[in-house]
Amino acid sequence: MVIKESKLKGCYIIQPQIFEDKRGYFLETYNEKSFSKALGLNINFVQDNESQSSKGVLRGLHYQKGKFAQAKLVRVIKGKVLDIAVDLRKNSTTFGEYVSVILSEENKMQLFIPRGFAHGFLVLEDDTIFSYKCDNFYNKESESGIIYNDKELNIDWKYSENELILSEKDLHLPSFKNAKL
Repeated sequence: MVIKESKLKGCYIIQPQIFEDKRGYFLETYNEKSFSKALGLNINFVQDNESQSSKGVLRGLHYQKGKFAQAKLVRVIKGKVLDIAVDLRKNSTTFGEYVSVILSEENKMQLFIPRGFAHGFLVLEDDTIFSYKCDNFYNKESESGIIYNDKELNIDWKYSENELILSEKDLHLPSFKNAKL
């Protein structure tokens, strides 16, 4: 496994080792011992989530606040996404900055997003299956988000706005400036 810290401290891009032969492939998507040693963190994932989406679906930018904040390890099982993590840690030197990574069934890369980040992704292929591990349980009262097209964050989603498919909830998220961090 190759782990590289992104431009945002604590946010890592992970390339698992893939073993391929004529039968197909095998890869280890998570190993607590290796993961903890490589990142220097003791993460206890408690919840796994999976979504299926069509091309053009944008989910995010979402995060959990306070004691229900979540670290996530995300990957694509089938298809392709443009994955975005935004640093919301007010004391961070990269506060308000984002990292953008293509995750796909071909590259099998993963992104580790620590607590204190907003997360979102744009689906680039039909019938994409997205999977993520969380280190804290979902809590509806602690959920929050930031509008995907916030002018201050200026995220390049690499798609025109009229091609995006968003939930009603995601269309009405607050701006970065007005978000409750």
